[in-house]
Amino acid sequence: MSSKEVLLGIHAVMSALEHDAGNLSEILLAEGGRNPRVAELELLAKERQVRLHRRSMEQLDKLARGERHQGVVGFYEAPPSLAESDLKPLVDKAGPTALFLVLDEITDPHNFGACLRSALAAGVHGVIVAKDRAAPTNATVRRSSAGAADRVPIVRVTNLARALDVLRDGGVWLTGLDGEAEASLFQQDLRGPTAIVMGAEGEGMRRLTRERCDFLARIPMPGPMESLNVSVATGIALFEVVRQRT
Repeated sequence: MSSKEVLLGIHAVMSALEHDAGNLSEILLAEGGRNPRVAELELLAKERQVRLHRRSMEQLDKLARGERHQGVVGFYEAPPSLAESDLKPLVDKAGPTALFLVLDEITDPHNFGACLRSALAAGVHGVIVAKDRAAPTNATVRRSSAGAADRVPIVRVTNLARALDVLRDGGVWLTGLDGEAEASLFQQDLRGPTAIVMGAEGEGMRRLTRERCDFLARIPMPGPMESLNVSVATGIALFEVVRQRT
């Protein structure tokens, strides 16, 4: 199966142009478009020598299969994700300011993309997911991530529990978010090398994942709501790390 993907929308295609133009084979633009952001994208594509073609909106709609494309479609040969063997060098390189995000069975592509966006904004050194228990880095993820999927290292591992052991052996403290935990996230010391571990909505972290966490913490919610969307909770947790470190 080819790894070529259809990128949809200005953000996703512009990010590929800026950070990985060599893997962007062609861009299709809607005929008659006057959007200044599309004009900027067109200039950059010509500068990076990526082929440009004009197509009817109907043709772009067909390629997008009902998804929003903003008059911009790109064909992208996605580079492979990092593998489990890449994790230890990534931890060693991150050093004492290490910040990792571990996603346990986040299979919704919109949530995965939003988590990647927060991860990039917070300066995360790598996002770790189980190879067979996570959303693929597809066009929906790339669009939801606003380009972060091309810029934050994504490590897809065969065994998530084993990957957590690699983090711990590298001196990274694992803090898992759990709505039933007694400790508040805001009372947790997150200034050292840290990995934030998030479980799936509803089920939360799997047992083996939870058991490997050094700490469990919850986000205090004084209002009448039992839980947050996982991507929202991820953003809160990552930026609590940023807040404590600054």
